Amino acid sequence: MSSQETRTKRSMARRGTSGPGATSTTRLSEPAVLFRDAAVQLGHRTIWSDVNLSVEHGEFVAVLGPNGVGKSTLVKAALGLLALSAGSAVVLGQPPGHAGHHIGYLPQRRSFDKGLRVRGIDVVRLGADGERWGTPLPGITRFSTSRRHERTRVEEVIELVGATEYAHRPIGEVSGGEQQRLLIAQALVRRPQLLVLDEPLDSLDLPNQAAVAALIEQVCDAEGVTVLIVAHDVNPILTYLDRVVYIARGGAVSGSVGEVITSETLTALYDTPIEVLHTSDGRLVVVGQPEAPAHHSDRHTGLPHR
Repeated sequence: MSSQETRTKRSMARRGTSGPGATSTTRLSEPAVLFRDAAVQLGHRTIWSDVNLSVEHGEFVAVLGPNGVGKSTLVKAALGLLALSAGSAVVLGQPPGHAGHHIGYLPQRRSFDKGLRVRGIDVVRLGADGERWGTPLPGITRFSTSRRHERTRVEEVIELVGATEYAHRPIGEVSGGEQQRLLIAQALVRRPQLLVLDEPLDSLDLPNQAAVAALIEQVCDAEGVTVLIVAHDVNPILTYLDRVVYIARGGAVSGSVGEVITSETLTALYDTPIEVLHTSDGRLVVVGQPEAPAHHSDRHTGLPHR
């Protein structure tokens, strides 16, 4: 069985799941994320336009492209943090920003000071109660049913990401890969239907990139959750992807890896000759892609299809 057939089979199994992420709040017949003729402007600059995208429930989809093309901008538009200047978007059956409780979000990698004494488990717990103000009343955690359920869920997601061994250590003392596992656990605490990860592999070494990529696929299966991941390099997640969205020059294309990451497709997208090479170990190398304009250096995000 080819790698593409394997990915398709896994995707169909996930979409048929009735796991924790597949709640009745969203009709599974509708896409989890839908962009139609969407555009975003920042100031007087159009970051991308005419973007069309449909992410089905249970899919593992990557948003790809060089730095500065609008990948993180797309994430912010899906989360309702940036308004579209044209077109429309629907996320989990609602306008962007209206389904936040059902979305787990991991922003671009944060670095923790080595002297930070906050435990990993406390960072994970913020995913459950981070919006609450003040200190809980004495006895609340012990006697509140909801707090007991939250504590059980925190322990459950920590085990799911394989972080039980170091969850009680200060977050500043664990490795970058271990920190990323704890942050993924934080995003999973509320049993999201959609998990949005903005460059979760950035700054990790190759073994940790591979380990975290495999973990995200495991979570996608175990929790029945749709995964939208922003990445600069497709190779660490290549074997897990159902589809990709590739952004460049203010537009985007989407489809399977075999449909999108080809010399012909990327040459048309960039409007300049691009060559996609396949190495002997299965990696993809894109040769000839131009750098993004300097005024896009703040690393945006996008999720389109032409």
